Amino acid sequence: MSPSATENGVKPNGVAETDLGVVPVPKVEGDWTVDKAVDSISTGKYTEGTSSPIGYFHLLERLKTTKREGWRRFDINRGESISDHMYRMSMMTMLAPASLAEKIDVNRCIKMALIHDMAESLVGDITPVDNVPKTEKNRREASTMDYITKRLLGNVDGGKQGEQIRAIWQEYEDSKTLESLFVHDIDKIELLLQMVEYEKRGKGKLDLGEFTFVKTKVGLDEMRAWADEIIQEREEFWAGKEHIRRDGGDVGTITQEKEKMQEAYYAGHGRKE
Repeated sequence: MSPSATENGVKPNGVAETDLGVVPVPKVEGDWTVDKAVDSISTGKYTEGTSSPIGYFHLLERLKTTKREGWRRFDINRGESISDHMYRMSMMTMLAPASLAEKIDVNRCIKMALIHDMAESLVGDITPVDNVPKTEKNRREASTMDYITKRLLGNVDGGKQGEQIRAIWQEYEDSKTLESLFVHDIDKIELLLQMVEYEKRGKGKLDLGEFTFVKTKVGLDEMRAWADEIIQEREEFWAGKEHIRRDGGDVGTITQEKEKMQEAYYAGHGRKE
């Protein structure tokens, strides 16, 4: 029997024929809390309160395996993970246009790109159409970051690394510094890139035009130029075919209800005041 062969659904190593790469988002009954989420994890609780970062390293696996939910509504079930998204963001951030790079701390922005969605390791990727109020989303994510930075990392290197991670995450959430505005824009532009890539692989049979809405929320002039280029690339791909636009063009088939959800989700983020 070859090493990959199975008998009665069991592999030679005794492991049942299941996909061990599937890591479900924690399911919580009633009010969401970090402890309820952690209790539901099949691999057990992460080690807390020690000088070792190993528990934190284990938690980071969840970012590798948790998919970005917006695409799953379009049956893209093997699409990008949260860490896939953050990795490309960090690489894009390294190429900040010169006019921005001379004003910002690029290294801090790279860290911010790698940290900003860390809470989704336990919370999951909450999208604009999930009917979770923004205040509740913020509460879950803030409590998760407290859990990570205080309970998992609080005694690692005197807690200094945890404090830095928590501060950078909060800076992104507050959206007041130029660095945070830049990274918010990068977040949206990375989504636009992925949208066009999926549409092209769909050979014109998959219209993800509702996601072009985020282009209207890109705030910095330099980043608008990147967003405009991506939207132009998309328009060239769809040339001569009916398609959804939400980039300041036609509203298309997006409902007013969904538009309100998107406005509420992105309110106050990544915009010039």
